[in-house]
Amino acid sequence: MTRTPVAGIGLHDRFARGLALAPDRTAIRADDGSLSYEALHEAALRRAGAIVAHGEPRAVAVLADKNLTAYAGLLAALYAGATVVPLNPRFPAERTRSMLEASGASLVIADDTGRAALAGTGLDLPVLADSNSGSGSGSDSGSGSGSGAPPLSAPRRVEASDVAYILFTSGSTGRPKGVPITHGANAHYFALMDERYDFGPSDVFSQTVDLNFDCAMFELFCAWGSGASAHAIPAAAYRDMPAFLASRRMTVWFSTPSGIAFVRRMGGLAPGAMPTLRWSFFAGEALLCADAADWQAAAPNARIENLYGPTELTITVTGHRWSPGESPRRAVNGVVPIGAVHPGHEHLLLDGDEPDEGELCIAGPQLTPGYLDPSDDEGRFLERDGRRWYRTGDRVRRLPDGEFLYLGRLDAQVQVHGWRVELAEVDHAVRQCAGVRNAVTVTRPDADGGLELVVYYTGEPVAPVTLRRELAAHLPEGMLPRVFRHVTEFPLNSNRKVDRGRLARRAASDAS
Repeated sequence: MTRTPVAGIGLHDRFARGLALAPDRTAIRADDGSLSYEALHEAALRRAGAIVAHGEPRAVAVLADKNLTAYAGLLAALYAGATVVPLNPRFPAERTRSMLEASGASLVIADDTGRAALAGTGLDLPVLADSNSGSGSGSDSGSGSGSGAPPLSAPRRVEASDVAYILFTSGSTGRPKGVPITHGANAHYFALMDERYDFGPSDVFSQTVDLNFDCAMFELFCAWGSGASAHAIPAAAYRDMPAFLASRRMTVWFSTPSGIAFVRRMGGLAPGAMPTLRWSFFAGEALLCADAADWQAAAPNARIENLYGPTELTITVTGHRWSPGESPRRAVNGVVPIGAVHPGHEHLLLDGDEPDEGELCIAGPQLTPGYLDPSDDEGRFLERDGRRWYRTGDRVRRLPDGEFLYLGRLDAQVQVHGWRVELAEVDHAVRQCAGVRNAVTVTRPDADGGLELVVYYTGEPVAPVTLRRELAAHLPEGMLPRVFRHVTEFPLNSNRKVDRGRLARRAASDAS
């Protein structure tokens, strides 16, 4: 059956496009099964009917692992015209409680893991279990579950200013900050993605990140907007990623750059090992030229893109297409450029030492209307020239053609015994040492009341005296690290980014 494509401003209207293009093709595949576009649409309509029966909840939390319950639940909340709040069921109970309360969620869609997580918060919220996911298991429960409610006849229409989803980022105080992202912001973003990429129904996307990480929206709605399939990547796949990609005929890969290290460690980056990939995207942290080159060799048919953007600017707001010859030449500290700011946006650079360097600030249609708690807005937004700008906290350098180089976080520039030290510069210098694969530099208090540099590195163990001798040829004495720690791998946070905070705490603990 062929459907007429549906035009609309809603994020879920992208799924309608995929439904029109490929109703019988697989929309999502996870460990607990797969659903076609038609089946996932019907499951979402059933669940949306149950959501509406709860009294038109403004926000619906999805507290589930990456399974059919979660994917159908996310789509159902959007179908119902509600704001979806994706949460990780494996987060600490107090953190989950604070996010549920801050979001105003009055209904939870949960699998078994999510139900246990919700019980740990002590909150008494109604729960829709997984009977409507299409898997045929589970049952609705909780007060006023809406069980037996009729399905919606069609997804509800929304306005551009309506909030599609709320995601939470870690604030400087450790309290999660809620970031609402509108349907209009997503519409602008995905229209640009449609212009830039040639995705189609024959594509198979990886779905690697947890649903509480905004990059999951890229994976799902780029796929669903083109009639392609999205496949959740199980942890076991990393044991032999080339074999997994071949078995699924996967064409589009997305991960944080740390995912490259996972695949490399398991021997998956042999030349030509991943020939089915035609696009590879990396976002969430700095992408090293060495890692991009290794991935390109393993996926020779793929075009590689380095994407950049904080959650507050709707998934990503710049992009650079990797060129084996040109990108390393333009790089600073071995980091791939992040590209030019998306059309329709303006940028300015604050407080830089040079005219084309400074903190990147962006205004435009992808900008969040502000944090859930207005007190969190202070210091993050700037009013200038009649516009509202988001201060990214990232230091960049602007090239003559409009592309940007990522120089590091503002808080990664530290004073060490009178020396102004860029931690990214130290990282880069250590990576040049023989035997070192990657490096992360952190600080800790020293005995004199100042700071000292501690380097964690992967690769081969190297004697500290050897590392210091090699570094002395590139760094002044005041920038030389005092301590070196070899690790087999870096700790990652829930979004699979290198957890620098954990390394800093480890360094401080070692000194005590």
